[in-house]
This record gives sequence, structure tokens and C-alpha cells, in this order.
Amino acid sequence: MNTKPSKVFIIHGFDGSPNGGWRPWLMGELEKSDIYACALSMPTPAEPLCDEWVEEIGRHVQRNSDANIYLVGHSLGVPAILRYLESMPDSTKLAGTVLVSGPCTQTKNEKLKHFLEKPFDFSSIRSKAGKVAIIHGDNDEVVLVTEAHILCEKLGGELHIVKNGGHLNGSSGWFALPDCLAVLKNWID
Repeated sequence: MNTKPSKVFIIHGFDGSPNGGWRPWLMGELEKSDIYACALSMPTPAEPLCDEWVEEIGRHVQRNSDANIYLVGHSLGVPAILRYLESMPDSTKLAGTVLVSGPCTQTKNEKLKHFLEKPFDFSSIRSKAGKVAIIHGDNDEVVLVTEAHILCEKLGGELHIVKNGGHLNGSSGWFALPDCLAVLKNWID
């Protein structure tokens, strides 16, 4: 029997905050099931630096090495998690990774370019990501749904396409994300 506690860390996107969109709802729902969840406050969200974001994720994962760690990323949080996984020692592995509305190959925003300018080492990422789920709106205009299909092809795992989901953020009217909750509860229970 696995006695390690499960902890979920949520990484927001560009110019985001821990309390935006569906993040507070997800933390509250997980708490109802006695699952620890924390949305991280990423450094300089309006002027993000990849190394700083990777370091911040790593700090929380290392500090909780006695737990089964699940990472959930939204938008820019997705490539930040992917870069973190690349940098993780091979001996370390997450319990699961949920990637929501995230880019992996392209962006129109110059401020995000350094997160995506070199190709990802998907075989290394896959070996450390644990279980994988990709959740994406079918009509996302910020990050095209083709990015979700690429992530699914490269990482395997479950693909959840949300009809009329947009960018699955507060601006698109998403203050709850049942697909994400269902995935996490299925993995953790």
C-alpha cells in the first residue's frame, strides 16, 4: 500500500496568478478529498524567465520529495513544466502531469519565445512525467488545439478536448475545470 501523501502543484500561465480562473476551485475541490493542492505564484508573470520558473517548480518539488507529486500547468505553465521535467535528475519521477491549453512548438508572444525556442526532449520528459493528461479547448485561439495533439503524440496519455473551451481560462469563462479534477481524482484515489 502506498502511504506517501499526494500533493498537487498548479502552475499558472503568462501574466497569470495563483487565484485566477479555475485554480482556486480546483484547490478547493481537491481539499474536500483531503488532497493537498497549491497554486504557485510564479516569478515576474508579465516578464517571465524560463530559468526562474523552472527553479520555482523545482524548489516545491524538492521540498516535498516525500510525497507523490502531481504538476498541473496552464498555458505558459505547460512549457515551464516540460522544461522542469527535462532538468530533473533521471532518478526522479512525478506521479502525474496535467497539461492544460499549453504550447509546445510555437507562440506569437515574443516574451514567451525562450520557453519554446529549442525543441523539447520528449523522451526524457516522458520518462519522468508519470501519468499524463492533456486538456485543451477545441477552439482555443491563444494556443491552437494542434499543440495538444502534438503533446499527446509525443507524451502519450489521455487527451481531453473541451468543446467551445477557448483558452480554458477566466477570460473564457472557466472558473471550474471538471476534466482536470476528474483526472487527478482518478489517478490519486
